[in-house]
Amino acid sequence: MSETTIVMLVIGAVLVGGYIWYISLIGRRNKALEALSSIDVQLRKRHDLLPNILKLASRFMKHERELLDRLTALRAKAQQDYHPQDPDAVQNHLQSESELQSGILQFFAVAENYPELKSHETIVRAQDTFAEVEGHISAARRFYNSAVTDLNNAVQIFPGSMIATMTGVKTMPYFEIEEAARKPVDASAYLD
Repeated sequence: MSETTIVMLVIGAVLVGGYIWYISLIGRRNKALEALSSIDVQLRKRHDLLPNILKLASRFMKHERELLDRLTALRAKAQQDYHPQDPDAVQNHLQSESELQSGILQFFAVAENYPELKSHETIVRAQDTFAEVEGHISAARRFYNSAVTDLNNAVQIFPGSMIATMTGVKTMPYFEIEEAARKPVDASAYLD
């Protein structure tokens, strides 16, 4: 084989290898976007459930108007459109969802101090449905974070880092629980 043929074969192999790696990056990015979409489906269920809970709770929780209004505002913020391929927009979206989750946990903690609300059949069913939706969100979050880890590793490790830079494939943020959501909520902090 001539020297030119060898050089052409090496260049061809590098191009084919780069193309295969690029396809792999796109597949990983699409898997992460699919997982993000699954989270959004579950979050939509949470968003749809919340107004009904708040409407019913407002009958019993007259002194908690500020908390109810805050939850309504957090829900509106969390429902804002975002671009799923923009890592900063995804991060802001996930942060809004974490804030909403913290607010909902506060709401349920405060609701424990209203026996007539706590024992109301509709609220009990809503809490059960909410717990089920939160379980689905948790499962979707694990799937998303796994897909993001796979994508981020491929984007950050050579030669993927070079190919990702050339093609504009970026790392994506994890969907993490806020530290405040991990701690038990003290309802006395929200009562007069």
